[in-house]
Amino acid sequence: MATFVRVYTGSDGKSHIEDIDPPFEPFVDVEGAHGEGTPLEAASGITFRRGAPGYFLDYHNAPRRQYTITLSGEVEIGTGDGTLRRCGPGSVLLAEDLTGEGHTTRVVSQEPRLYVVVPLAD
Repeated sequence: MATFVRVYTGSDGKSHIEDIDPPFEPFVDVEGAHGEGTPLEAASGITFRRGAPGYFLDYHNAPRRQYTITLSGEVEIGTGDGTLRRCGPGSVLLAEDLTGEGHTTRVVSQEPRLYVVVPLAD
């Protein structure tokens, strides 16, 4: 089952992690596809990336509001309060901590992390 996580800057200037529940609603698309979906969000592009086992990026802010969707491998996101959150295949992370202390990113799996980055439009 997919997990949905948000990293954001709190009023204390530090990054925090929370689970989120996207607002799924019934839909029927023009070609007849139907089910439940979230409202359409404008995006500025899409890229696929790979991170090697052991990859580490020290404290940083998200470069823009963006989704990162892990397809394979596992990443650990850390915040200044000591919170560590692992995201594996099927995890959707909404990165919104554009200011403040930021977060760390570490590939913790023995295999590369393959992930999709979807920058959101302004």
